[in-house]
Amino acid sequence: MTRPPIHPRSPRVTLVGAGPGDPDLITRKGLKALATADVVLYDALSSEDLLDETPEHCQRIFVGKRAGCHYKRQEQINELIVTTAREFGHVVRLKGGDPFVFGRGQEEKAHAEAAGIPVTVVPGISSCISLPELQGVAPTSRGYADSFWVITAHTRNGGLSDDLFRAARSNATVIILMGLGRLDQICALWDAEGRGNLPAMVIQNGSRPDERCWVGTVNEIAPRVLAERDKGPGIIVLGETVRQHQEFIHGDLRSAIQELASPDKS
Repeated sequence: MTRPPIHPRSPRVTLVGAGPGDPDLITRKGLKALATADVVLYDALSSEDLLDETPEHCQRIFVGKRAGCHYKRQEQINELIVTTAREFGHVVRLKGGDPFVFGRGQEEKAHAEAAGIPVTVVPGISSCISLPELQGVAPTSRGYADSFWVITAHTRNGGLSDDLFRAARSNATVIILMGLGRLDQICALWDAEGRGNLPAMVIQNGSRPDERCWVGTVNEIAPRVLAERDKGPGIIVLGETVRQHQEFIHGDLRSAIQELASPDKS
């Protein structure tokens, strides 16, 4: 008896935000998508521990993208999403942070939909808010800042974003992604606006076991970070809200105690 041909699963794509690095910070909906994936395309910013959540038959394809080190071009990734969905069925595109916060998820979604493939989006926890929060720093806080800006340091032509020049004059908390390589230039912008003493924080490999954090002021933090950082991803936070960090709190307390203990005090 001849068996009927096995038809492949209907092609579909799910864009999943993996969160900032800690695999426990992915959403339940993201885990459910991984559990039904036939193919997962993952990048350099998502934890590889999440690949354990995929079925045994799932093909796992690394398409890592990181500043200055692109394993595959964006156009290649777009096309790979379409070809693997047509061949295997459910493709999960696993992206670090949130797919649409400087993640080019919209381009991938548009390319798949133009090819007639339905796309579902599962938002992720973005590093821009989660990593400061994990350090005890709220992007907005009464008495510190009423708003926050999230800016990429890079424009398409390779220059500094014009928004950085505007942000340097704002009282908002400014959170800069993909900017560690230009930290000295960014700090110089704030210093030129007379804000060299503004609190600043740099977080690298945030929420991961090898996380590092530097806290200081605009005019002192760049040399420290550039001398000590590795090649991992990081964010820059500039604003009065950084005073909520324990290093600032303890530093202010030590200064107050030293002042009270000063022999000049009567």
